[in-house]
Amino acid sequence: MSCRITVSLSCMPTLPPDLPELARAIKAWGKELGFAEVRIADVDLAHAEEGLRAWLAAGHHGEMDYMASHGMKRARPAELVPGTVRAIVARMDYLPTATGANWREHETARQQDPHAAVVSVYARGRDYHKVLRNRLQQLAERVTAGIGEFGYRVFTDSAPVMELPLAEKAGLGWRGKHTLLLSRSAGSTFFVGEILVDLPLPVDAAIDTHCGQCRACIDACPTGAILGPGRLDARRCISYLTIELKGSIPEDLRPLIGNRIYGCDDCQLICPWNKFAQRAQLADFDERNGLGSASLIELFGWDENEFNRRMEGSPIRRIGHERWLRNLAVGLGNAAAQAKGDEQIVAALRQRLAHPSALVREHVAWALARHGSEVDALGAQG
Repeated sequence: MSCRITVSLSCMPTLPPDLPELARAIKAWGKELGFAEVRIADVDLAHAEEGLRAWLAAGHHGEMDYMASHGMKRARPAELVPGTVRAIVARMDYLPTATGANWREHETARQQDPHAAVVSVYARGRDYHKVLRNRLQQLAERVTAGIGEFGYRVFTDSAPVMELPLAEKAGLGWRGKHTLLLSRSAGSTFFVGEILVDLPLPVDAAIDTHCGQCRACIDACPTGAILGPGRLDARRCISYLTIELKGSIPEDLRPLIGNRIYGCDDCQLICPWNKFAQRAQLADFDERNGLGSASLIELFGWDENEFNRRMEGSPIRRIGHERWLRNLAVGLGNAAAQAKGDEQIVAALRQRLAHPSALVREHVAWALARHGSEVDALGAQG
């Protein structure tokens, strides 16, 4: 007797699986595991190679050497994982469950408060790499339980795979002019992850773009990192500067960063499609350590032990305490320039004048100079 794959897994198949039924089951299992949507794509990304090659040739990846180290393999999943013929691509929403209806207005208002420390919304909870990878692994294991062993590999921003072109091909959304993936039902506040598989599952259709003539994200970028529709110079992007860049932040860009200390949401806050942004189904992305309301001075006061303790399980921990202080010093410098005479800011900066890190001292010196404290600034550079 043959056995069809069903969500209940009432029996184990002895014949090759009914692939359309398996695809439907995978999508249902994915939703049970907290994914908002699961779709399937083939892995032919030849159309994306020219854009990747040009982006790398222009040096727009900055110090992200890993973007270039695998060459065009990034656009060739079957070379990365031999035997791959399909990608199961999943979307997981990340807005904290307590996020209010006017969250974009709230976040924008915090950017105007010189004392506020602005952390990108996605980074205020648990590290998404761990959450998605765990859930995708569980999804793969459910497939194994249903059909037996098959070839697969789980990815979440963790290997040379062009994830967004795969997600776009699967129909999870379209690439906005800011290069992020956009969904008509969920905006852009979600993560994507994928399972590369050797199963010839039926594929889903891509969808049309719906940005029209809108260029709000391009105009809103504080540093002009979005050069045009779909063209991003990461070297100017605040997310790159505060997360990926290991050394000094270019001085001409520091004033443009404002009080954004980890990541940047400006292009998402202005995007009309994010009025449809969805709350997370999992509590993992709920805010921790008051990162949605903390002040620059408060966070600048954390020593390395406190930083490591509080950031345990957070994506922020990977930048380390030194770059954390670097970012905060820039924020405090901009706050000092905006709130002249604020002695609390000056006092906080002076506490780091003798920090053992030259990187921190350099940014503290710049911050004090923004306040007009030239003597302090010269001392910090020594």
